[in-house]
Amino acid sequence: MKIHLQTPEEIRPQIWKELARASLDRHHEWRTPVLACVDANGLPDARTVVLRQVDAVAGQLTFYTDSRSPKVAQLMTQASAMLVFWSARLSWQLRVRVACSVITSGLEVEALWQKVQQSAAAGDYLSPLPPGAVLPLGGAADAETVNAPAPAHSFAMLRAQVLQMDWLELSRDGHRRARLSASTWKWLTP
Repeated sequence: MKIHLQTPEEIRPQIWKELARASLDRHHEWRTPVLACVDANGLPDARTVVLRQVDAVAGQLTFYTDSRSPKVAQLMTQASAMLVFWSARLSWQLRVRVACSVITSGLEVEALWQKVQQSAAAGDYLSPLPPGAVLPLGGAADAETVNAPAPAHSFAMLRAQVLQMDWLELSRDGHRRARLSASTWKWLTP
């Protein structure tokens, strides 16, 4: 049964609770939001990312990526981005304006890499080719590329500082929408 939350004091913590659940539950619909940023030509570029950690107190969301990914270069040039989450179960859309920082080294990255390298995903960060590299027509890397020395790893973190959220609830009883930041809440026309 769906709970109808009424007040900002009820809705705001529920948003963060759902985000935290999504970072732990592979089946939560908010686990894989769309991250949109701007490419070198000023054009929008969007892709699905996997939510890995949530810190509600600091207002931060963390994602893992390959440090050679185009999104890394884009976010290092322009840190502003937008995340879009949709949940059919909740009938909620959440658009989150963020400032991203890319973390490619340090104790936190190495500690997380120690965990990731034990998983099947480790190969993604050990490939000699960067994400999006063009392969020959057969679709497989050539022998020279396959035998090239792989990097130690190209694992990196994207830390997204939440600046503002736009929450939309779709309901037969009437849609509701609000814009919120760490200290504000404004009801909006849906």
